[in-house]
Amino acid sequence: MKKCLCSLAALLLMTLTISAQEVKFEEYDLSNGMHVILHQDNTAPVVTTSVMYHVGAKDENPERTGFAHFFEHLLFEGTKNIPKGEWFTIVTSNGGSNNANTTDDRTYYYEVFPSNNVELGLWMESERLLHPVINQDGVDTQNEVVKEEKRLRVDNSPYGKFLEMIKVNMFKKHPYKGTTIGKMAHLDAATLEEFQAFNKKYYIPNNAVLVVAGDIDVAEVKGMIEDYFGPIPRGEDIVRSFPKEDPITEPMRAKAYDANIQIPAVMAAYRTPSFKERDSYVLSMISTYLSDGKTSKLYKKIVDDKKMALQVGALDFSQEDYGTYILYGLPLGDVSLDDLIVEMDEEIVKLQNELISERDYQKIQNKFENSFVNSNSSIEGIANSLARYHMLYGDVNLINNEIDIYRSITREEIKTVANKYLNADQRLILEYLPESDKE
Repeated sequence: MKKCLCSLAALLLMTLTISAQEVKFEEYDLSNGMHVILHQDNTAPVVTTSVMYHVGAKDENPERTGFAHFFEHLLFEGTKNIPKGEWFTIVTSNGGSNNANTTDDRTYYYEVFPSNNVELGLWMESERLLHPVINQDGVDTQNEVVKEEKRLRVDNSPYGKFLEMIKVNMFKKHPYKGTTIGKMAHLDAATLEEFQAFNKKYYIPNNAVLVVAGDIDVAEVKGMIEDYFGPIPRGEDIVRSFPKEDPITEPMRAKAYDANIQIPAVMAAYRTPSFKERDSYVLSMISTYLSDGKTSKLYKKIVDDKKMALQVGALDFSQEDYGTYILYGLPLGDVSLDDLIVEMDEEIVKLQNELISERDYQKIQNKFENSFVNSNSSIEGIANSLARYHMLYGDVNLINNEIDIYRSITREEIKTVANKYLNADQRLILEYLPESDKE
């Protein structure tokens, strides 16, 4: 009885915690097409102002890669009313912080201020959209910044190109075959007019979502938004028509070399559906089952028990149009890369032929419940989620009910999806080797 009471108490606590995390919001459109989402939370005197633009690396001219990420840097250079180099000074001197990031699918900018500076955040983001200064001086400055970032994060980072090598082999038609940071030669060759044209095409209100979250007066903020963003002209509608990939029907093998490593690695990569598809949620659960933590199936078996690898794992790299599911391993001692693939394949075959245990199933569910609660635990995180769910998923309500999708996934469904996507004749085997191994 005591055990039952404890379990009931734990369940009640979990239910109350999740209910308390419900995110209430209001959304509407401005006349210029900008989507606005407001979330009021007066528990702390802070506010996050963010703008997400539906432009990423996949939108670039294949001869001008790196533009989307370049703009993440370039649009901090200054505006008509913010002098060059003053953006970060204005933010920090008013008690705030800010950042930006880019993916293949979108670019995201945000400021966090004390709530009495909410208007400042709105003005700055409207300045970025309406009055950016895009000149040769700014382009030259940020060109060097981006090159240094590439050297640090990619060129000189151990295993820094593994995803790049997977993508270029996995995608033959879709622009996901490129990298987010792009090729420096393309940026060097680009003219100022090309940068200005990119800004004009993609940095428009009807290609953006504005989120204001935190300690706000909703009516007051609505007035500010209309004042600062309402007059911005609507841009031309963006039409996207990316080529579809042919199904993978036979195994592929490739090699890549990295001068920054001494220990080789092997990856088995499978093309999977968009993160909007239910199957993608199932694959995410499979990834957690296989490699989340040192008690997960792959780590426990291959690293702990058999001592065949320094590291193994599964990565569900899911994006707006396609996903890539990756198994990876770094061998220990004389273990071959093919031996690691055999061991990882054994766990995949088990998933395809047997239901996972009820205990493992509940463990996965608990991890997703915990992740759901944590994702809504900060205003900054909530602002990001509200923007992302609107722009990339088309459903802001997922911030509250996405967990229901995971809860509804069954053990039988996990088995079905593993059989559908994780097959040896539908994948790429990539040997990621030290440069010294190159013939």
